Amino acid sequence: MTHTLSAPQNATPVAPESGLAARRALVGGVAAGPLFLLAGIVQGFVRDGFDFTRNAISQLALGEAGWIQTVNFLFAGTLLIVGAAGLRQMLRGSAGGTWGPVLVGVFGASFWVAALFPADAGAGFPEGSPDATVMSGHGAVHMFGGMIGYLALCAVFVVLARPLAARGHHGWARTSRLVPVVVLAGFMASAASVLAFTAGAGLGLLWLTAVTARLATAEADR
Repeated sequence: MTHTLSAPQNATPVAPESGLAARRALVGGVAAGPLFLLAGIVQGFVRDGFDFTRNAISQLALGEAGWIQTVNFLFAGTLLIVGAAGLRQMLRGSAGGTWGPVLVGVFGASFWVAALFPADAGAGFPEGSPDATVMSGHGAVHMFGGMIGYLALCAVFVVLARPLAARGHHGWARTSRLVPVVVLAGFMASAASVLAFTAGAGLGLLWLTAVTARLATAEADR
């Protein structure tokens, strides 16, 4: 009997050129979180009246220099959507190859929503704003868009645990299932601590960077 070797039946072979294009696109997904957070942190320290213990990074889109944060939202969203396209190419035909990229794309689109519908002023920012304000229509859309985006991100981590485990990264897969718990805990604590919310959101962004980089590296080594 003659035996022939073939590619796994649950994976679609990817041409070398397509694999290279996918890894290049994945750079967007890897870079989005760190660049967004770095830009937000720098602005938070230099903008008058901004306090990380009282104000969310989203509020940096308000005031005269708010355009910087608006661009930050748009740029991060674009990078995430480009990264989602790369993830789709890389995982095509394998575990997580359908819903993982779709959910990353939803997360990226939520950044565009945040740019188009800014958060409300409040908690002293911009300077002179009252501590509490009535939520506006654009503020409500901003909040709802962010909620959908981060729920999608949490789902991404659960979905991508499968391709991580399939590639032998079992510790990464376990952690990827636990990170959503921490992210959601930060969101639930937001009423009591804005800093907890920021930390949870930041963790989600950085873990997406780590997981995307891990999958890209694993694919390059195959």
